[in-house]
Amino acid sequence: MNLTRPLLTSALLAALAVTPVFAAKGGSGNGAGNGTGTCATCMTGTVDATEAATLTFMREEEKLARDFYSAANALWPTPLFVNIAAAEQQHMDAIARMLTKYSLPDPVATDVPGQFSDQTIQTLYADLTARAQTSQMDALQAGAFIEEVDIEDNQNAIDATDNLDLKTVYGNLLRGSRNHLRALVREIERQGGEYTAQHLDQATVDVIVDSPMERGGRGGDGGYGNGINGGRG
Repeated sequence: MNLTRPLLTSALLAALAVTPVFAAKGGSGNGAGNGTGTCATCMTGTVDATEAATLTFMREEEKLARDFYSAANALWPTPLFVNIAAAEQQHMDAIARMLTKYSLPDPVATDVPGQFSDQTIQTLYADLTARAQTSQMDALQAGAFIEEVDIEDNQNAIDATDNLDLKTVYGNLLRGSRNHLRALVREIERQGGEYTAQHLDQATVDVIVDSPMERGGRGGDGGYGNGINGGRG
């Protein structure tokens, strides 16, 4: 299931197509190397209806991840869930800065854990949190599913835009999601479990989890700087 598809509702596209959306001047002032910031040196331009809808959707998709890991940690306390939840908050903040830059409404203006305006995300959150209640292993598996979906959606978002600042932000989120998947799979296997791809093809997942943790700007490594190593042990 590619979660970006249902976000392109005809009503939102029609509304955004009628009135072009222009970027706010100046941006956030963060450098392009900042994994949770925007590209300060990128030329300010416009976003089209698809780019605007994707930003809106991705804001809630990152919130789903943050809320899920927070809920999972309440059930099965572990530094892994705490660290990934913190990284997902950084990802949410990065998207929020882009919404501000392009003068787009924030679907998370009222940030209530577990509540979403997009009903596809709302349903997925309910399904994943129910799954996480079964065991810590199920919570780890559910988290890995989230990261596989995020990897696909961030790559699709990169491919669908010609805005360098959007590509920069989505690229940093993509790198973070790959690191999260590596850490989750490593923990699943450390606990004696096996991991089979749940959304991406198995070959793609194998390449990711068998690769070392990626580094980038602040937050570019997914928020990890605390000894969580990538790859399979």
